[in-house]
Amino acid sequence: MSGRTVSEECHRWLRYAKEDLAAKALHREPSTSPRHACWVAQQSAEKALKAALIALQIDYPRNHDLDLWLRMLPAHWNTRRQVPDLSELGEWSIEARYPGEWPEPSADDAFTAIDQAQTVLGIIEADLVSEGLV
Repeated sequence: MSGRTVSEECHRWLRYAKEDLAAKALHREPSTSPRHACWVAQQSAEKALKAALIALQIDYPRNHDLDLWLRMLPAHWNTRRQVPDLSELGEWSIEARYPGEWPEPSADDAFTAIDQAQTVLGIIEADLVSEGLV
């Protein structure tokens, strides 16, 4: 953590997660592909989950498995109960960045990804506050 406290590092990851909600602006920009908004939204949720794990001092694997990180959170957290499946959002870590044998993301896909990312970030922030971690 480069000399930062757990709290400082958690806040830093939350700030990055909020900044990645720039996906909303990307989605509104007509010249931007929906895949960019999908990827940045996925990154927002990823960073929010990492912030929570950092605050809890839980070492997480270095991958893009949002569902795995979600399951690593305490069972009583609202994030676990209200966000049951992040597999679709997690897929954008690859499918939005690289060409492959999958369909191009649509504007609806981008809207859904952004909505999920905002939800994840909001609920994680509420859980962190209720646990006295931020």
